[in-house]
Amino acid sequence: MKYKVLFGFLACTLAPALAVTLPATDALAHHSAAQFDFGNPKKLTGVVKEFEARNPHTKLVLEIKKADGTTGPVQFESHSRNNIYRRGWREGMVKVGEKVTITIAPRKDGADGGYVTEYQLPDGTKF
Repeated sequence: MKYKVLFGFLACTLAPALAVTLPATDALAHHSAAQFDFGNPKKLTGVVKEFEARNPHTKLVLEIKKADGTTGPVQFESHSRNNIYRRGWREGMVKVGEKVTITIAPRKDGADGGYVTEYQLPDGTKF
């Protein structure tokens, strides 16, 4: 009987606490896309240094020639793993060391990076 009481107490106190705090962790990791200029798309070509298909955003690091003339790594983000999968991406398609062309929504503040709206692989595959 005492276990039923203890379980009931924990269920009534712990469940609401988890229901409130767990969604907050995702909210902290996610952010608005307002920082990107989707009305001014740009195409860039570079060599893949890192690619992580994950949620809530995919991470891409390309070695590119920057606006100031220097070459270096620039980090981009794009749709979630689920969204790029629905657009045709499959595990292993984006390879480190390969040259890819991306279409991005650049950052409104002019900083390096942006939001990838399309990937084009060396064989012409787009997603």
